[in-house]
Amino acid sequence: MQEIRQGMKDGIPIALGYLSVSFTFGLMAVSVGMKWWQAALISMLNLTSAGQFAGLEIMVTGGTLVEMALSELVINIRYALMSLSLSQKTDQSFHTVHRWAVGAGITDEIFAVAMNRKTDISRHYMYGLIMLPYFGWLAGTLAGALLGDVLPEMISSSMGIAIYGMFIAIIFPKAREDKKIFMVILIAVILSCGFRWLPAVNRLSSGFVIIICAVAAAVIGAFWDLVCEKKESERIN
Repeated sequence: MQEIRQGMKDGIPIALGYLSVSFTFGLMAVSVGMKWWQAALISMLNLTSAGQFAGLEIMVTGGTLVEMALSELVINIRYALMSLSLSQKTDQSFHTVHRWAVGAGITDEIFAVAMNRKTDISRHYMYGLIMLPYFGWLAGTLAGALLGDVLPEMISSSMGIAIYGMFIAIIFPKAREDKKIFMVILIAVILSCGFRWLPAVNRLSSGFVIIICAVAAAVIGAFWDLVCEKKESERIN
C-alpha cells in the first residue's frame, strides 16, 4: 500500500495536466459529431494524446482502417522504446501479466516520472502512478464532451498548453542537476526544431520525428557520457 500511495502521489501533477488536454479532445470529438460516450470510450482504450487527436482527424476525413493502423503505429511506437528502457528498472515483482498491464498505461509523462525514481520500480508503484492520470484523462474527456459549450472559447482553446508546462516541470529539475541530461535535452530540442523548420525533412510525421529525435539524442548522449568517463579515468590514472 505504501508503494501504491507513493505512486498515486507522484501521479497527481500528471493527472491535473491531463485534465486540460483531454478536455480539449472531448470538446473536439463532440464538435465533429461524436457522442459523449464515444469520446469517453476512445480515452478509456487509447491513452495517448497525439494518437487520439490523429485518429480523430482520420475518422473525420473518412480515412481507411489501414491508414488508421499505420498512423497509430508510427505515432505510438515510441512507447515501445520507453517500455524497454523502463523494464531495466523494474524489480522481481514484474511478471509477464503485469508488464502487459503497465505497458498499456505508459505515457511520456508517466515514463519520465518513473525513470526519475532512484530505486527499483515495483508493480504496485506503477499501478499507483498510472491510476490517477488514467482517470484524470477520462474525466477531462467527459468534461470536455459534456461541458465544453459552457466555457468561453478562449479558456477552452488555451487549456491544451498545460501539458507542455507540466512536462517541462518534470525534466527541468533533472537537467539542472546533471549537465549530461541537459545536453541530451538540448540535442533533442535542436533536432526537433530542425525537423520542424528545414524544408527537406519538415514533412515527416510527428511519430517518426519523435522516434528519430529520441534515439539520436540518446545515442549522442550515451557516446558523450562514455567519452567523459574515459577522459576522467585517464585523468585519475
